[in-house]
Amino acid sequence: MLYIAYDPIYCHPLPAGPTGEPHRFPMLKYELIPEQLLYEGTCTDENFFSPGALDEHWILGIHTRAYWDDLKQLRVSEKMVRRIGFPLSGRLIERETRIAQGTIECCHYAISEGVAMNVAGGTHHAYADRGEGFCLLNDVAIAANYLLENRLAKKILVIDLDVHQGNGTAVIFQNEPRVFTFSMHGSENYPLHKEVSDLDIALPTGTKDEEYLRQLTAALPLLFEQQKPDFAFYISGVDILGTDKLGKLNVSSAGCKRRDDFVFEQCQLHQIPVVVTMGGGYSPRIADIVEAHCNTFRVAQSMYF
Repeated sequence: MLYIAYDPIYCHPLPAGPTGEPHRFPMLKYELIPEQLLYEGTCTDENFFSPGALDEHWILGIHTRAYWDDLKQLRVSEKMVRRIGFPLSGRLIERETRIAQGTIECCHYAISEGVAMNVAGGTHHAYADRGEGFCLLNDVAIAANYLLENRLAKKILVIDLDVHQGNGTAVIFQNEPRVFTFSMHGSENYPLHKEVSDLDIALPTGTKDEEYLRQLTAALPLLFEQQKPDFAFYISGVDILGTDKLGKLNVSSAGCKRRDDFVFEQCQLHQIPVVVTMGGGYSPRIADIVEAHCNTFRVAQSMYF
């Protein structure tokens, strides 16, 4: 069965904005994705689980004590709050911990079922000592460390196909040979300063389906053969779409779905459990975001179950 981490706190963690309106749009997709999957029959209520509480031990395995204490006490600098992009609140911090716990719990389901998914997650801009780009805690890094410490994996491949480079993840694991970070992203968008992943493929502005998929299909099979991972994380951002207001690439919805097909195909071919997190999506029409994200769930459901 396809297990999917989801909690209502994913949707409404933010206080009202300066006009009195909640900061709704960035979070709306987390409410609509499960609703659409249930409505169309791709999933039932049995597919969804609510993550438990995250043990602080796993946070401190990746993030510094000073940074985590500042988050808990809501005392990070105004500069960092601006870089994060969300107003800081206790509920937002709880949301981040629930997302990370959801990604951890997905690891166990992926080991037993082949794949598991988190409706949120992919917070790859979070560094060990700071947050930025809508990311406070790096859920994939936390879950990867959980696997290694519990000897549930020996070599992990992070497949980051969000349009923005996984800069925080790259730095966190730069001296960890058991985690290979692969990021394929737009060359001319955020973050302007790119870190060094184990493999970076920077795509020019306007890249369309054919070239995007050519680059991916050339790189990913080689990584599986060369690195021989026994576990994978897939950050499946849909900000590669041509409709995305921040992405600067020009991939169609069909091309985005073909990307998902190929990643899952490679994981199945090499018999590698994979945990999928959603990453970014910023198209002006929320329907474009939800449809592209739902395609990832549809592909997983049809290929594995």
